[in-house]
Amino acid sequence: MEEILAVIGGSQAYTLIKSGRIFGERFGSVRTPFGDSQPIYKIFAGDAYYLFLSRHGEEGYRISASFVNYCANIWALKELGATRVIAWSGPGAINVNLRLGQFVLPDDIIDETKRRIYTFFEGMGVGFVRQNPVFCPNLQNIALKAMVKLGLDVRLGGTYVCTEGPRLETPAEIKKFKAFGADMVGMTLVPEVFLAKELEMCYAPICYITNYAEGVREAKFSPGELFEGLISEEEKSLVESAVDRFPEIISAIAGILAGEERSCGCAHLMDRYKQRGDLGPDWHTWVKQPK
Repeated sequence: MEEILAVIGGSQAYTLIKSGRIFGERFGSVRTPFGDSQPIYKIFAGDAYYLFLSRHGEEGYRISASFVNYCANIWALKELGATRVIAWSGPGAINVNLRLGQFVLPDDIIDETKRRIYTFFEGMGVGFVRQNPVFCPNLQNIALKAMVKLGLDVRLGGTYVCTEGPRLETPAEIKKFKAFGADMVGMTLVPEVFLAKELEMCYAPICYITNYAEGVREAKFSPGELFEGLISEEEKSLVESAVDRFPEIISAIAGILAGEERSCGCAHLMDRYKQRGDLGPDWHTWVKQPK
């Protein structure tokens, strides 16, 4: 079985598509039982290739994290043969030791979302998937290896708290998350990771720090600016530089993964239910499909 890498691009992914930094064969949207996915591309990286999907749209930031069709996107990538998913996200820093534009590979997550669809197994007696580790350690280590080789400023480990949005968090909420041990706050990794794991896909995020969360430092309100003044123009350049590195990061990861079989436990997360006879060999039949 061919192991196919998929990449879910974050809030600036569309800029890389529009500028031609990421280009390839456009498959378009995939029709799924949950609606249409975001358009998917097949991107060639040397002798390797990967599938690419811009989470928030391909023409601009059209869909905020709260309203992304996560079920359709994950289903579509699985339908096209993806077995591994690298997802990027631009969270705000809660931990003051994190720097803007710095890359972080988180290893844990806190779910503070409220109204999203969290599972493909609604109303079914399956889906009790372990969440330690939350993210695929093998895929994460490969990402780390690729980024270190590129000489990037990358930190391994950290807890990502995922909030509902689209509003930003209050200072009191950030204090709460800090007390929980969170290092960064974003809006996109839930339920993406949980859905991917239910379909036995490896999933690992690459985060880049875009701002400091409310209350972490003083920031004067500046109308019309990104995050209304949470970051300066100089800091915005650091963030943009981080986004610009994603094409080479993903190409490097795809090159390492080419021809390498999975040796992690992700492909066996649903084995108990298969052995019990609850799930058959065709994953399409596993999923509780909407009426």
